Amino acid sequence: MSTDQEQPLVSHLIELRNRLLKSVLLVLALFLSMFYFANDLYLIMVEPLSNLLPNTGDMIATGVASPFLVPFKMTMVLAILLAIPFILFQIWSFIAPGLYQHEKKFGIPLLISSIILFYAGIAFAYFVVLPLVFGFFTATGPDGVSFLPDIANILNFILKIFFAFGIAFEIPIATFLMVLTGVTTVQSLSEKRPYIFLGCFVVGMLVTPPDVISQTVLALPMYSLFEIGVLFSRMIKPRENDDDSGENSIAG
Repeated sequence: MSTDQEQPLVSHLIELRNRLLKSVLLVLALFLSMFYFANDLYLIMVEPLSNLLPNTGDMIATGVASPFLVPFKMTMVLAILLAIPFILFQIWSFIAPGLYQHEKKFGIPLLISSIILFYAGIAFAYFVVLPLVFGFFTATGPDGVSFLPDIANILNFILKIFFAFGIAFEIPIATFLMVLTGVTTVQSLSEKRPYIFLGCFVVGMLVTPPDVISQTVLALPMYSLFEIGVLFSRMIKPRENDDDSGENSIAG
């Protein structure tokens, strides 16, 4: 009997190992394919700042190994970001056999939506947020001070902004799941709007640099995305059957 129980466990572990190995190999393949162009990719990533710098966008490297390590780190992170859809698909394929049919029905659209929103958050950060923030920083320095940012600090700043906005754009999915699973209700969320609005600015203050522009540019989209999540959550209403009490379903 114990042998029969151990066999499925071993097969699951083998499957998990294989899926993790596939994900790692894809990340490695993406990294190796992009590393030759690492310096060019870095210049593209910092373009919102370099366009605002005098002297053709000069930057400095204060670390001895920074000219190599900074593009290396950027390429690795970029490879992981590009591999996220495949990694999430591998995770979904591993857990899907243990889900109920109605959970599978919602799982794939939510998975696709979360990926799209994450990339949308990064795109919003690159094309909208970074030009505003860098424009603010380069315009507020005192006269007589040369602004020569370090390449490592720039990369860390940009990656922080990317992940902050990528995760923030997942708010509609999180809101929908909270209502779907019965953690909260649309009415409860609607009543807490003032606190959530304030909370968005608190989060913006904690995860962005200490300037009003970047905090506001994060807080306002967060609250807008929360309202979108509430809007879609209105499609969910509790089932009236006693046997299904506490569960939610999509109104249809």
